[in-house]
Order: sequence, then structure tokens, then C-alpha cells
Amino acid sequence: MAATPESAAQKPGTFDAVAVYFKPRVLIVLLLGFSSGLPLALSGSTLSVWLTERGVDLGTIGLFSLVGLPYTFKFAWAPIVDALDVPVLSRLLGRRRGWLILTQLLLIAAIVVLGLTNPLKSLPLVVFGAVLVAAASATQDIVVDAFRVESLPVSEQGAGMAGYVAAYRIGMLASGAGVLVLVAWFEHLGIARDSVWLWGYVAAAACMAVGMIATLLATEPDAPKPASGTGERHNAVRRLYDTAIGAFGDMLTRNSAIAILLFVVLYKFCDAFAGALTAAFVINIGFDKATYAAVVKGVGLAAALIGGFAGGAVVRALPLSTSLWIGGILQMASNLTFSWLAVVGVSVPALTATIIVENFTGAIGTVIFVAYISALCGDRAHTATQYALLTALAAVGRTTLASGGGFIAESTGWVTFFVITAVAAIPSLVLLWWLQLRGHFARLEKPKGPIAVDD
Repeated sequence: MAATPESAAQKPGTFDAVAVYFKPRVLIVLLLGFSSGLPLALSGSTLSVWLTERGVDLGTIGLFSLVGLPYTFKFAWAPIVDALDVPVLSRLLGRRRGWLILTQLLLIAAIVVLGLTNPLKSLPLVVFGAVLVAAASATQDIVVDAFRVESLPVSEQGAGMAGYVAAYRIGMLASGAGVLVLVAWFEHLGIARDSVWLWGYVAAAACMAVGMIATLLATEPDAPKPASGTGERHNAVRRLYDTAIGAFGDMLTRNSAIAILLFVVLYKFCDAFAGALTAAFVINIGFDKATYAAVVKGVGLAAALIGGFAGGAVVRALPLSTSLWIGGILQMASNLTFSWLAVVGVSVPALTATIIVENFTGAIGTVIFVAYISALCGDRAHTATQYALLTALAAVGRTTLASGGGFIAESTGWVTFFVITAVAAIPSLVLLWWLQLRGHFARLEKPKGPIAVDD
């Protein structure tokens, strides 16, 4: 198709494509990406290593994936965040920035509370602290998604998403490998074993300052215009109602709505099923924390970043449905490399190869999946709530569905367990095939929507 004069004029050159990453709005989103990624490992893989080191059994560690349920149900309170102000903070900073500061302060407190718990004395307190972190983190994600959509023009959404994803992974690295290395260093210094994890979590809480600084430096997005003839209080209630009904109604009344939502739940499930016990697996078969941090979090990050750009290239070059097939098959096949590692045993080269394959393919699948759920979002007025709903459904895989993984691993052994996680990808591929036959992707593959996913 020939380019129109307008599209030709809008096509950025190489300088513009690079310069967009240095625009203040994009840099703010990048820093908020770090703030969003930071808490995830603290109630996930890092906590799993802590529990494994303290002798907690695999079945219990697997059940700890349930503390991530706030990520699954965050759509329930997304309309509140979308519609209502935070007392005092929103008056001083604006609605979005007020919510950002509130969630960031809550995260600092929750991370410290989790660090103060002791798995040997009271697992329920550990669960409580982890749920606090997950709930505050999920709320921050809602606000950041809304802030990103409302702050960046369409031409900068792709750069914003790319920077956000990269910084998100760096945040996970800081709370994963960073905390583990810090804890190992504290142990080397002779600090009491009961205290090292506390100070590791305190250091992670201090890193939330990055997001707070970004929030304070940011410019509040333009607020929606109030309906004429209504007061502020009525406005808030009406907007809450309209946001919830409009966002959920639009999503649930689409053709094949149930199949679409089920596909969102299952597409990343095989990846999450294996990922829920990756940390416990690596430590359990004989690797130490330093090796885990260097390979799984260090080399893995590099592989994931490269995989993210590869996924972006796939999305640009191929139809969305074809891209989803590629991502789904790669994710399924990559889980088998963990079965191979379980056979090989303690071998740093084998661990490195496994982690490179898993993180590279997983990142490809993630970018393609983000492109898909972004395309599913409809009216811009509902984007934040719909995005929260879809990402919450996607989180079901790594929380509820993956929670029994520890019991399966204990009864089958690691080799068979990872084969089972690969087989778990088949239902999503069957749904993908069915949706393709129903013509679901015909509308999505047309250029549309407020969010451009472009790595």
C-alpha cells in the first residue's frame, strides 16, 4: 500500500527514533517501570529463595504463589483508582500523581513489614507481609498504566512501553539478584542470619525512592472534563459507575468473549507454571545463591532484553495471530530445557544455556502477548480499567493455577514436572486455533487503538 503524504511526513527518521527515548515524558515512564518491577520478586522468587534456605517444604513454597492474588483481582478496584481522588495528595499533585505517591509509600511500608517477618517462627505473618506487598504493587501498576496512556501521545506510546518493560526487568533484577547478592554479602560480613534478609528488604524498600522522584518530577496528565451541570461529588460517583460498567460491559459483550478471556488466562500459563518454582528448583538441585543471582538474574536479564526486542520485531513483521503461535510454541519448548538441566545436574554452563533459552523465548512471548492485550483494549476512556482486567486475568496463571506446582514436583520429580509444564501450553494453542477460525484476529490486526506496542 502506498504511503500517503501525511504518513510519509510522520515517519520518523533514525535520529527521531532514538531521541524519543530521551523526552521527559518517556523518561518518567521508564523510571516508573523500575518502580513497578521492583516489588514483584520480593513476594515471588526472592521470597522463594528465602523460604527454601530456611527449610520450608516445596509444597508450601508452591502455595506461596497465591500471595500474588491481588494481581489477579486488581481489576475490581481499578475503576476506583481511575475515578476518585486521594485526599490531600491529589489536591497537591493531581489525581494520578496523588495515587502514585500513596501506593509508593504503602509499598515502602509493606516491604519493610515483610522483611521483619521470620519464616521459622510464623509463616502466616510472612503470608500477610507478602500479600501487603502484592496488593500495593498491583495498585501501583493500575496507576502507572493509566498514567502512561494519558501522558504519552500515540507517537510516543511505543517508546514508552519499550522503556517501561526494560526498566521493569531492571527493577526485578534489583529486587531479585540485587537483594540476594546483598544478603550473601551481609552473611559474609558476619551479620546475624536472622537479620540479613531484613536488611536486604530494607534496601529494596529504599529503591522505591526512584519511583517517588519520578512521580514528583512528572507533569500531571490532563484530567477528563467534568460533565456539565454536575457537582464534583456526583461527578466522581458517576465516573466510577460509567468506568466500571463501560469497561467491563464492552469486554464481556464481544463475540467469543469467554474464549478470549480464557485465552488471556492460559497463554502465559506454561511459562508461569514453570517460573513459580524456578528459584526453588535451582537451589534445590545444588546451586548456591551467588550462582543463582549471577546466572538466573544477570545473564537472564540480558537474554530477556534481547528477547523483548526480538518479540517486537516479530510483531512488526508478522500478523498478530502468527506472532502468538510463534510465542506460544517457543514458550512450550523452552520449558523442556529445565528437564534437561534436571538430568545434567549442577553444571553452570548447562544452567546458563537453560536460562538464556527460557528468558529469551519468554520475553518474546511476553511482548507478543502485551501487543495482543493492548489491541483488545477499546475506548480510550476505559483503557486503564480494561488493561487492568486483562493483566489481572493473565496473572491467574502465575498465582492460582500455578499454586499446586510444588506438590506436583514433589510427587513426580523435576524432570517430569517440567515436561508437564510444557504440556500445559496445549490448551492455549487450541484456543488460539479456535479464535483464528472464528475470525477474532481480523479486526485486531488492523491499525487501531490508543496503545502502540513497538519495541
